[in-house]
Amino acid sequence: MSVKVKIYDHTYSIEGDLDPTYVEELAQYVDNKMREIARGTGLVDSVKVAVLAALSITDELQTLRRSRGENREDLRERAEQCLKQVERALQQSA
Repeated sequence: MSVKVKIYDHTYSIEGDLDPTYVEELAQYVDNKMREIARGTGLVDSVKVAVLAALSITDELQTLRRSRGENREDLRERAEQCLKQVERALQQSA
């Protein structure tokens, strides 16, 4: 399936199995990020804007991944503490 999207005043034809609405949402996110960076930096070179947008989006992704990893570790530690408390309670009642 092919979906036409517009990113930073350029039209792209995206091929793949993804839901067209989802592809349009992704393209809109990239377009917004590029425009935000262009406004903030004053850059007009679309390649430079795209690279900075890619770095910014990657930073967002990595921050979320780290956050998820930290949350998993916290949950693992809490689960281990709960398990120890349950084991102690079972030993005391035996």
